Amino acid sequence: MQRKTIAIAALAVALAAGAFWAWQGKPRAVTVVAAHVGPATELVYATGYVEAQQPVTISSRITAPVSRVLVSEGDAVHRGQPLVLLAADEQQAALAQAAAQQRAAEQTEGRTVTLFRQGWVTKAARDQAVANADAARAATAAARARQGQLVIRAESDGVVTRRDVYDGDLATPGKALLLLGDPLRIRVTATVDERDIARVRVGQPALMANDAYPGKAIPAHVAEVTPGGDPTARAFRVRLLPDAAAGTLPIGLSLEVNLVTRREARALLVPAKALAAGRVWTVEDGKARAHAVTTGIAGADAVQVTAGLAAGARVIVSPPADLREGERVKAVVQPDQPR
Repeated sequence: MQRKTIAIAALAVALAAGAFWAWQGKPRAVTVVAAHVGPATELVYATGYVEAQQPVTISSRITAPVSRVLVSEGDAVHRGQPLVLLAADEQQAALAQAAAQQRAAEQTEGRTVTLFRQGWVTKAARDQAVANADAARAATAAARARQGQLVIRAESDGVVTRRDVYDGDLATPGKALLLLGDPLRIRVTATVDERDIARVRVGQPALMANDAYPGKAIPAHVAEVTPGGDPTARAFRVRLLPDAAAGTLPIGLSLEVNLVTRREARALLVPAKALAAGRVWTVEDGKARAHAVTTGIAGADAVQVTAGLAAGARVIVSPPADLREGERVKAVVQPDQPR
């Protein structure tokens, strides 16, 4: 029984040794590419939309039905031009009532002042009558001012970029009726995730795109980074100004925005799939060698190596998880890569 156990153990050792020598005799095939020098760009992705640089929202100061809208989208308007007329019935009645109360108060004032001069009433009575008349006059002026607000006018020159009001609507304070802006002076407001905002700076270039312009990269630059973010959306607003080469963009157009936060003209690049646990594997003299590397700009396809690797090194793409230091390997050059 003991001899049989010894024989089995000897057989296992022999098989292991055979497997080891077979492994030594047949190197594992790995795909390699050459680490090369090229441009690297770090991008921050965002979404945005086109708006006027100085958008002006037109709304009513009083509550009243809309009698007539005098402009349409696309119309050019100038400062002081009437845009919307509100129904005047209620305000005219209020003005008439205020005027009647003013006349009554002024008549009382006149009689009381005369009686005071003749010594028939006290100074207090005279002062009260004067105060009542003053209040009535102020009420009439306020009613007249509200009547003037029945005509909603443009606060600045511009173009009607949006119309959200029609005849018969009820205008209320704070409700946007029209939006004015200059289509020749536009900006892009983009929403940037709070995790990326620290990398965004004024002056950085950006490339924007929309399916309406297939294959076209629309150039712009960062003009403003808002100091306050939205804690609910966990995002910040960034204002961009399109460059001259961008051409005319319609207000309201949505855009995909790539902010260029960093560029390296000569970066040592390796495939992103070559990086594993902070190391890159290379093939040297037919053997696998591990290199601890420091990385910089990282993209979906390639990663910049700033230390730990030399240009031209044959880097293993997607190194096997069980790859060992010094293991014999057979380098298979990835198509379209230098040997």
